[in-house]
Amino acid sequence: MRPLKILATGDHFVTPSLLTAALQATLGTADVPVVVQEQTLPWPLVPFGPVAEVDEASGTEDELIAALPGVRVLVTQMAPVTERVLAAAPDLELVVVCRGGPVNVNLPAAERHGVTVRTTPGRNAIAAAEHAVALLLAALRQIPQIHQGVRDGQWRSDLYALDAVGSELAGSTAGLIGYGAIGARVARILRAFDATVLVYDPFVTTAPEGVELVGLDELLERSTAVSLHARLTPENHHMIGSAQIARMPRGSVLVNTARGGLLDYEAVVDALDSGHLGAAAFDVYDSEPIPAGSRLLKAPGTVLTPHLAGATRQTAERAATLAAAEVAAHYGRS
Repeated sequence: MRPLKILATGDHFVTPSLLTAALQATLGTADVPVVVQEQTLPWPLVPFGPVAEVDEASGTEDELIAALPGVRVLVTQMAPVTERVLAAAPDLELVVVCRGGPVNVNLPAAERHGVTVRTTPGRNAIAAAEHAVALLLAALRQIPQIHQGVRDGQWRSDLYALDAVGSELAGSTAGLIGYGAIGARVARILRAFDATVLVYDPFVTTAPEGVELVGLDELLERSTAVSLHARLTPENHHMIGSAQIARMPRGSVLVNTARGGLLDYEAVVDALDSGHLGAAAFDVYDSEPIPAGSRLLKAPGTVLTPHLAGATRQTAERAATLAAAEVAAHYGRS
């Protein structure tokens, strides 16, 4: 009986051992023998980037090709599944990407080579939603700056002055741009804070329970806090720029944990410098890492994290479990 040979190409977050354990737990009782081979990519110790025609990939085509002979299933988060890789892997039947979008896979090439591609949407929804709300709270209350002041020996009682204090989420209006798994979870958290939640998402036609579905302009005009949760497409690149920020009430807070390309960061810095935006918090950027000379690094009222919103142990474990379930479903073993 031909074994099901699987290549678990992990990295230092979704590790090969996590993938192997999940695959063995899910497929271990199958009639067909399962053989799992492991490979480790350098991400996140080495930043991801474009490889050939795919993006957000880690490792090289040659390393992947060398590991693929006889492999029927590739389970990975970051491996560069390019035209060249697919052409060199005639036994490959299934690629499971441990993330919401397979940006590191050449999908047209996979289809031409008869390779099915599956993903694990929602694997980091909990982590990313919690991080977005944490950034929002930190920005509203300027917690990082105040914390650093205390560490530096400052005791800023003057920050109790009316024109220096922050704002509460309770009673505020928060606008969410995008209502996928992450946006929906953020909405539930914000409602628990007694905030009014507005949602703009062109793919959502019925107002979700407890939130108000509105157009983008109305959302911007009514929201004192705006958080981005849309998937980046060619159509929505820089969907929030100077004109959109100008519609937000003076002193508003802007949060982006989705994709840097959704936002014009030069316009953001202008609005922070002028005081039109009261604060901003970001986990993603146009260029990653942020260039040393970027104006954003010196802009007032910012809270910045290095693309870590989805980085929790539970996210990695969930990604491996969901990927193994996709393999089982593909071969009728779920």
